[in-house]
Amino acid sequence: QMHLVESGGGLVQAGGSLTLSCAASGNIVPITLMTWYRQAPGKQRELVASLSGGGRSSYLDPVKGRFTISRNNRKDTVYLQMNTLKPEDTAVYYCHMVGDHDVSFKDYWGQGTQVTVSS
Repeated sequence: QMHLVESGGGLVQAGGSLTLSCAASGNIVPITLMTWYRQAPGKQRELVASLSGGGRSSYLDPVKGRFTISRNNRKDTVYLQMNTLKPEDTAVYYCHMVGDHDVSFKDYWGQGTQVTVSS
């Protein structure tokens, strides 16, 4: 079984930066998609950034130009570099990966990490 472990959340002032990390561990399978979601209190979970197996990235409009999704060379860890943070970025951030099990795909989720941006 593959597991995802997140790290890097915390409290930061507006305008500051944080980098989130999410590492796959256990029985690691090929990963076809890496994404970051976030969920603020009282709101639905939303897709913040995604990175395809081919290296193509996409972003939620409000974070374009401020956030960068990337991965390591082994393609088992995904990062989210967050710059110029705003109070509205406050949320629990979840990493998500899609694992290729040959005959099927499976979703894997991290435990979530709190990001709080103070004004």
